[in-house]
Amino acid sequence: MPGVDGGKAAPGVAERRTSPGDEPGRASGATGCPRPAGEPAARHGGAGTGVVDAAEAEGFLRLFHAENRSAGPVEPRLREVLGQIARHGTYTHTAEELAYGARVAWRNSGRCIGRLYWRSLHVRDRRSVASAEGVALECVEHLRAATGTGRIRPTITVFAQDRPGRPGPRIWNEQLVRYAGYERPDGTVNGDPRGAGLTAAARRLGWPGGEGTAFDVLPLVIEAGGRPPLLAAVPGDAVLEVPLTHPVHGWFAELGLRWHAVPAVSDMCLEIGGVCYPCAPFNGWYMGTEIGARNLADEGRYDRLRVVADRLGLDTSDDRTLWKDHALVELNVAVLHSFTRAGVTITDHHTESRRFMAHLEREERSGRVCPADWSWIVPPLSGAATPVFHRYYDDVRLWPAFVHHRRENPYADGPPFTRPGAVV
Repeated sequence: MPGVDGGKAAPGVAERRTSPGDEPGRASGATGCPRPAGEPAARHGGAGTGVVDAAEAEGFLRLFHAENRSAGPVEPRLREVLGQIARHGTYTHTAEELAYGARVAWRNSGRCIGRLYWRSLHVRDRRSVASAEGVALECVEHLRAATGTGRIRPTITVFAQDRPGRPGPRIWNEQLVRYAGYERPDGTVNGDPRGAGLTAAARRLGWPGGEGTAFDVLPLVIEAGGRPPLLAAVPGDAVLEVPLTHPVHGWFAELGLRWHAVPAVSDMCLEIGGVCYPCAPFNGWYMGTEIGARNLADEGRYDRLRVVADRLGLDTSDDRTLWKDHALVELNVAVLHSFTRAGVTITDHHTESRRFMAHLEREERSGRVCPADWSWIVPPLSGAATPVFHRYYDDVRLWPAFVHHRRENPYADGPPFTRPGAVV
């Protein structure tokens, strides 16, 4: 599931990231559930209403039974589900439907390069958990289960669904592990600028801040049950981090760079058959360029290219010296070297590109369209040297899917407030 964190090379599916689910479209001839062309996403359940479109439910059930012959004929289950929707405005998936839907949502993620192993996604069914406190505890367990001793396991934890009048819980954080960004008076940021907005919101909600380093882990901000958000600290033993060193340049360790091991996306809704699971954090493992070519290198992130170039003694007076390219390669060498030496799962962009081509061929042999967004599939480093660069793809929208729903946040601005027991 590489591509969760870096932006361009998109399972985790990535950092971002406007979800394909926010755009209506039809995939002609595709094996999946296209949403009817021209219908706005707001009409469908999942944007907070919890009301399910019966046509979407039917499309998913027919897909599930077509790809799972052991489930038997679809008609009895379809009658049951349509009856539930007529009575309650929604329905409940079986455990098998949920697991299948989550895996197919990964399969349909057009911005993820790492889908070869979509069938291996470990699905943690926590639909009975609807409280913010319960979500916090299970998110910590998710990190521990996915991390293990460093061999990262693709995992999703699915919490309570949206129901009419009863929205499910939501996590404000983009990922379960994110670094704080402390804005200074001069407008610069200590830490990750991408985390500056959530850092400010958490401070308004009562978070005192971390130690003030460039890599302070943000608390989870969880909204549930119509109550003020809960701040939940992520225990240190649940966050595996890798200090970065270089196989040749000993000074690299002096830069004090590090990154966390598990890219667990937590702000996307899992949509299956019209049902929205607004809180369904999922992870794969990192592709090195997500960290080395985006998170640590982008000017809007940690912006460390010039620092690395200076230590390498490169001529930075002119872009034509290609100092950025040289520094970028060495930064990515350090990432891959450090994760490998620490025994933490990571993949490189050349290997993952070949794996994606194998996935594409497998899907085509199965008679399925493989959605892919070229601008995300092609890695942000040495793209033309990878096989994914040299072809076109079907950039279609299929469901089940991971999507973003635009939603007003009533606590994003305004005066700080406290909630008893708000920090777990």
